[in-house]
Amino acid sequence: MIICRYGNPVTPTQQRTDTFTGLVFADPVLADGDGIVINNVFFTPGARTYWHSHEHGQILMVVSGSGLICPHGGDVQVLTAGDLAWSPPGELHWHGAAPATSILHRAISLGQTTWASHVSDAEYGAGAVV
Repeated sequence: MIICRYGNPVTPTQQRTDTFTGLVFADPVLADGDGIVINNVFFTPGARTYWHSHEHGQILMVVSGSGLICPHGGDVQVLTAGDLAWSPPGELHWHGAAPATSILHRAISLGQTTWASHVSDAEYGAGAVV
């Protein structure tokens, strides 16, 4: 059994840079629970992940704000507080904040994360309607 206490001083807030565009912060909730990684992730307006996939999928639970998510080859979708998004195993996708608002979501990543290329402004702008 693992109990995760909010605000654990062993896992301080981390600024994410290498596979993100814009200003993004993550609070680790569970660093490694047998292949499960859970983070509370805050994206400032316009910030987003690179294209990526998860070995066994990913669940995003939107806590506040609004943002965007897009599977490779699919349409950009709007996410708002209370939404839950499921990216199935191996699906290449990106997600982040809307152009004018921030977003906070809890990311539950299952298995290895594989990072790909950065999301261009054109790819991001295709869904930047909120």
